[in-house]
Amino acid sequence: MSNTQNICCILPAHNPALAPGFANVGYAQGNQVPYGYPEYAPGNFQGGAGAGPYGFQSQPMGGPPGLGGPPIQNQPTAKDGTIWMPIPPPPPNCPPGLEYLTQIDQILIHQQTELLEIFLGFESNNKYEIKNTLGQRVYFAVEDTDCCTRNCCGPSRPFTIRIMDNLGREVITLQRPLRCSSCCFPCCLQEIEIQAPPGTPVGYVVQNWHPCLPKFTIQDERRMDVLKISGPCVVCSCCEDVNFEVKTLDEISTIGKISKQWTGFLKEAFTDADNFGVAFPMDLDVKMKAVMIGACFLIDFMFFERIGDNPQRTGVWQ
Repeated sequence: MSNTQNICCILPAHNPALAPGFANVGYAQGNQVPYGYPEYAPGNFQGGAGAGPYGFQSQPMGGPPGLGGPPIQNQPTAKDGTIWMPIPPPPPNCPPGLEYLTQIDQILIHQQTELLEIFLGFESNNKYEIKNTLGQRVYFAVEDTDCCTRNCCGPSRPFTIRIMDNLGREVITLQRPLRCSSCCFPCCLQEIEIQAPPGTPVGYVVQNWHPCLPKFTIQDERRMDVLKISGPCVVCSCCEDVNFEVKTLDEISTIGKISKQWTGFLKEAFTDADNFGVAFPMDLDVKMKAVMIGACFLIDFMFFERIGDNPQRTGVWQ
């Protein structure tokens, strides 16, 4: 019987083929995007063939919401343990600080619970975390309103909300003047101005008169209508989400939504800390994405903000 020689061959590790258009070039070790994910280059979401003037395709919503690109490893972490979304390369003609929005088609806005409001009923400046679907913080928002205005004007108060990135830069400013919101006063309805960077308007959200439904128009910096928002007749978040649909100007196609999420009986009953989700097309212009964020804050103050034991509004007819 002849001796059999065992030969051990070491084969190189095999990785799945990269998705079409992807190249793992220029990434440091540990920061490479996992195999099998498509590449989403910043700047490709500002329009394409057949897109409208603001870069979105008028088509029904579909597919899983979330990040447009693959998850990135080695995320920056703050001293308090908060994981921030990595800063993507800015595309051309993008206002500083809005480059984050090129990578996502859904954001989550979480209002922080204030103990002073719970125990004393004293309204303090609201604070919000703005995250992507991976739980990474994209922005942090703080209301800047004086004490007298907050507690005397209540949810109808004029406000300035400053939105900052992970470097502490104020990248978006929201300014809401003192206006009426009831259908009984059609000449002085709600609106909010969105600036990015601060001092440079990029769009507006204007309430439209309707006897029953909350309706809004999203406008660009030239006050030209871009999108419509329509909500339910009865704005009640009892055990379910409340959805405000974002539609094209003809109101035929739904291209996004703003959802007030049900957070549970205890939190809904004893606090006014709300959670919202905002979904928009991936290829929508980042300026209009920022304006949709402003629309979410306006809707929050109009229908879901309350002071002390005062009930929240359930419609524009109140």
